Amino acid sequence: GRGVTFHRWHPEGAGILYATDRNGNERESYTLISVDGTQEREVIGYHEAFIRFGDFAPNGERVAFSSTARNGTDYDVYVGDVATGEYERIYEGSFANYAQAWQPNGSNVIVTETRGEDAQDVYLLGTRSREKVALFVPEIASAYEEFEWLPDGSGFYLATNEDREFSGLAFYDLASEALAWIDEPEWDVSDVTLFGDGRYLAWTVNVNGYDELRLLDRETNTRLAAPNVPPGVYSIAGADHAPLITIGVNGPRNPRDLFTYDVAEARLTQVGRTTWVGLDGEQMVIPEAVSFPAQDDVNLFGLMYLPPAASMATEGAPPVVLRVHGGPSGQARPNFDAIDQYLLQRGIAIFDLNFRGSTGYGKTFARLDNKRLRPNAVRDVADTMAWLAADGRVDASRAAIMGGSYGGYMTNAAVGAYPDMFDAGVSFVGVSDWVRALETASPALKASDRVEYGDINDPDDRAFFRTISPIENVDDIRTPMVFSHGVNDPRDPVAESDRMVRAIRDNGIDVVYLRWPDEGHSIRKLGNRIAAYRIIADFLEDKLEVTR
Repeated sequence: GRGVTFHRWHPEGAGILYATDRNGNERESYTLISVDGTQEREVIGYHEAFIRFGDFAPNGERVAFSSTARNGTDYDVYVGDVATGEYERIYEGSFANYAQAWQPNGSNVIVTETRGEDAQDVYLLGTRSREKVALFVPEIASAYEEFEWLPDGSGFYLATNEDREFSGLAFYDLASEALAWIDEPEWDVSDVTLFGDGRYLAWTVNVNGYDELRLLDRETNTRLAAPNVPPGVYSIAGADHAPLITIGVNGPRNPRDLFTYDVAEARLTQVGRTTWVGLDGEQMVIPEAVSFPAQDDVNLFGLMYLPPAASMATEGAPPVVLRVHGGPSGQARPNFDAIDQYLLQRGIAIFDLNFRGSTGYGKTFARLDNKRLRPNAVRDVADTMAWLAADGRVDASRAAIMGGSYGGYMTNAAVGAYPDMFDAGVSFVGVSDWVRALETASPALKASDRVEYGDINDPDDRAFFRTISPIENVDDIRTPMVFSHGVNDPRDPVAESDRMVRAIRDNGIDVVYLRWPDEGHSIRKLGNRIAAYRIIADFLEDKLEVTR
């Protein structure tokens, strides 16, 4: 059960570094494979520790990464030799210190220290001197991501929301220690990419979940027109020595489209196209971005997917599945989702909710569920269902709720808090007992949990976590459920679902339990995914009384 979890080109084109874990346990080893696939060399061996890859040195001879090898809890920073596979620890820290980007023409690495789910402090660490210099340690926790060094190593571009609601594009100059803003949209910047020997800069702006591509010619300091690519969520990569970027597009009608764009010639070329294998891509539903007020007047957001008219078996509003994403510092975005599009073709609407705590709508909104505010996000579920009922485009009296990870917790909590609201629930890898979940969380989660949730060792916090745990309300659950959980899940232990299933079944409620011996925090294997989605789709069609 070894699955590839990560890959990165060697900076000199000598091969591809890839990582594998064991059946979803997220403990990875890293191997460099030659371009022709005939030779492999282990760079970082398998270990029971968690490893987070950082970056290659510019010449590709060394790598910087972070690992919990020292004590199983804290991520320290290491430097390894690619040729020999030998590595040494260069910095010991507490909680999570992640190597990020290696300085060209230098021996420094940018290191971030986790400060909650949506923020980091930033340091410059000397790989030889082992000296650490603070770059960004703001009073109000802020996000610092997408580091892109200039080729001469004199400074770097980044996306940050320091002193702002949204992450803008900025440049940090090492000599002057000054941060200069390049683009300050009222949405989040991401995918910062320097290319063409440092002449060109690309980045994306997340507008209501949809990406906009922006380009800058640094030599003339002029904005360039962006190519016309399909709507969706983009992934950007740039060529080091050519004016060329690749643009990956993931949208409802373009799950796997790939383009190259030559900015010097303004020439767009499609090099990869979605293969629908007999399906009609034009029938895939593009959502409408909507917003509406919660009962405390906080604005909530979501993506409304309505079934094609041809899929409706009867007249009237369709039943609805309320989707709740993971994180909670995540965002419902218009990616292609096979099970959503299947349900839409069967006449079931999807509402993908961005409850308070979601990213993409400003720093304040992302922190409205922190610590003792957490129950307010669950209340957003009820407010959403009330809005859907008033809106009238879907039949809120025939509804299900479905989510994974933190969305699994939201599902578990909602069916207990609102026993008559849903006809079905589907919970993937969700928390049922916050006390146990926070105590047994993986090291990366523990590093952010102390800010996002609180101190599990504090008696008052501990009592609060117990009151908001779904297992405490399990006797109120009357909703038929599907639970799905991988036995090797290092983030939310499988016992979280085991306990919920047992308790709900003891109360005589219908439960389907998909307990995977060869999966972790997600369902990766194709055979398992097909089996799971068939069962879930049949379950939802039955409980929502969809007739064909």
